[in-house]
Parts: sequence; C-alpha cells; structure tokens
Amino acid sequence: HSDSCCNPLSMGAIKKMVEEEIPGIYVLSLMIGKNVIQDTENGFFMDVNEQVAMVCGQLAQDPKLKGGYNAMGFSQGAQFLRAVAQRCPSPPMKTLISVGGQHQGVYGLPRCPGESSHICDMIRKALNSGAYTDMVQKHLVQAQYWHDPFNDDLYKKHSLFLADINQERAVNETYKKNLQLLDKFVMVKFLQDTVVDPVDSEWFGFLKTGQAKETETLQESVLYKEDRLGLAAMDKAGKLVFLATEGDHLQFTREWFTAKLLPYLR
Repeated sequence: HSDSCCNPLSMGAIKKMVEEEIPGIYVLSLMIGKNVIQDTENGFFMDVNEQVAMVCGQLAQDPKLKGGYNAMGFSQGAQFLRAVAQRCPSPPMKTLISVGGQHQGVYGLPRCPGESSHICDMIRKALNSGAYTDMVQKHLVQAQYWHDPFNDDLYKKHSLFLADINQERAVNETYKKNLQLLDKFVMVKFLQDTVVDPVDSEWFGFLKTGQAKETETLQESVLYKEDRLGLAAMDKAGKLVFLATEGDHLQFTREWFTAKLLPYLR
C-alpha cells in the first residue's frame, strides 16, 4: 500500500527496497538476537549499551564494510546507531540517517510502539514509578532514553545510555571527535507523530528543564551552545540535515523515501 511503504519492524522490506533502488548495494540488516522474536524482545528489554557493543562487533567483523558504510536507524534504532558512531569509529560510519529517532529521549509514551498493550502498560508503569532506578535502567530499553524534565539531576546522574551519549555528565572528547567524522547526519521528523513525545526530539530538540510544555530547539540548547558533542561545528560545516515529512511515526511513502533519503546512500 503506497501510503506507508514498510512496517519498520519488518526491516526486510526496507532492505529489499534499497537493494531494488540501488543495484549492487550491500545492505546489512542488524538483528539483535538469534531471531525476530528475540530481536523484538531485546528492543524492549536488553541493555542498550550491550546492544551497541554487539552491533559494533558485527560491523567490525564484516569485511564488506571496512572501507566505511552508511547507517540508517528507525525510531530508537537511530539513537542507538548514533552511539555506534560515537563509540566505534572503525569501520567508519559516513552518513547517519535517523528516521524518527529520539535523540533527546522521550517524556511520555502516548502510543507505545509495541503491538501488545500489556507490555506497554507495564512499561509505562515502570517509567512513571522509577525510570532512574538501577533495575529499570538496566532492564528496560525505553527507560534508557527516558528524559524527565522535572527530574533533571536524576536523569543526568542515572540515565545509563542517553545521558552518556549526550554528554550530560562530562564531555567525552572521543565521542565528540568521532561524531564529527560523519559526512552527514540526517534527521527526519514526522510532523503528525503520535508515538514520540516531544516530537522535537527527532531533531535533537527537547522540553525546557523544569516543565513539560515549552520546547527548545537543538540550536537553543546547552548541548549546542557549549558544543559539547560537536553538533554546532557540524551544523556550521553543513553536515546536519533536518527533514520534515507529513504523517505519523515512521509513515512514509516509497516515493518520499526514494527522493529524500536514498541520495544519501548512493
């Protein structure tokens, strides 16, 4: 159906489409776990830092990638791939395409991305009661990019994944240097997104601290003003691309995908 080209859970459809559009391209689809069931469960319950390390290992072992590669992440996969760029510069990631990724995390799960509502209810409960407790941080993927503007100190101190890759505790110069090795960092925001809250996170913006109504853009943030991650330098060098598209979370047509994103993969 032409409206939404692919269910992002079926990465196979995306892989096939890219292969059809760019003959001869090598596409590696990253699966976390031994099969689709495990992969889906790990998307909810496996420590993100371990997932990133696993992916780094897969990429390093693939001889076809040693000259460099382009990466495309859908939804939470986008911030996980950004962590790969920051932590694992070899083989080199050239372009990172973030499709609906939550680079400043989320505060709220208006429509949980899973199909089974009981998982979603359980996740919401855990996030609301103790997103920053060690147990929840280690065992719930969504907690690892939960960003509570009312509990900024807790977030900075206890967020195992996001606060680390976003330089909230300290500036890791290696992260900053590695991210700037990208030729392009493309961020796609879905204008009618009902899954990501706040949707500004898809362009690296977020809620201003201490409240949950007003948002700020990446350019207004401390991260950018102090250039803790190199994003301001990348912006000035023309390496950041902000794309907006009509539609709900990850809803795009093949035509749009081919016109807007494929040029970055050629």
